Amino acid sequence: MRLAWLPNAICIGRIVLVLPSVIALLVGRYELTLLLFGVAAVSDALDGWLAKTFGWTSRLGKILDPIADKLLLVCVFLTLAWLGRVPLWLAVAVVVRDLLIVGGAAAYHFLIGYIEGHPTPISKLNTLLQLSFVLAVIADAAWPTVPYALLVGLGAATFVTTVVSGLDYVLTYAREAMRASRRAPSAT
Repeated sequence: MRLAWLPNAICIGRIVLVLPSVIALLVGRYELTLLLFGVAAVSDALDGWLAKTFGWTSRLGKILDPIADKLLLVCVFLTLAWLGRVPLWLAVAVVVRDLLIVGGAAAYHFLIGYIEGHPTPISKLNTLLQLSFVLAVIADAAWPTVPYALLVGLGAATFVTTVVSGLDYVLTYAREAMRASRRAPSAT
C-alpha cells in the first residue's frame, strides 16, 4: 500500500485547523488555541519528515505546505490584531510580506516560468520568530506571566526579520528573473 498521499492530507488537515484556531482566539479559549497550534506544529514536522524520509514529495505538497503555514500565521496575526493583542502595524507587515511573496511567485510563474521556491535563511528565522511571538502573545493571554520585555523583543525581532526577509525575496527573485530573461531566446 502506497501512502504517498499522506503528507498532502496532513497539510490539508493543517489548513482545516485555521478556522478553529481563529474561533478559539475570538472566544478567548487561549489554551485551546495553543493546543491547536501544537497540533499544527507537530503535523508540519510530520508531513515534512514523511515526505523526505519516504520520498513522498510532490509538486502539490511543495505548494500546500507553505500555504498551510502562512495561512495559519496570517489569520492568527490578523485575529490577534483585531483583539488588540498585536500591534496592527506588525500584522500588516506580516500580511504584506506574504502577499508580496505569493504575488511575486505567481507573477514569476506566469511571466517567466516554473520556479521552485526555497526559503532563505532569513525567511526561516522570520518564521521561527513569528511563531515564537504568536505563541508568547497567546500564552500571555492565557496566563499573564510572560515578561513584557520578551513580548516587545520578540515583536521587534519579528518586524525586522519580516521586512528584511521580504526585501530579500524581492531582490533574490528579481535577480533570478533577470537571469532567466537573459537566457530566454530573443523574439527578433
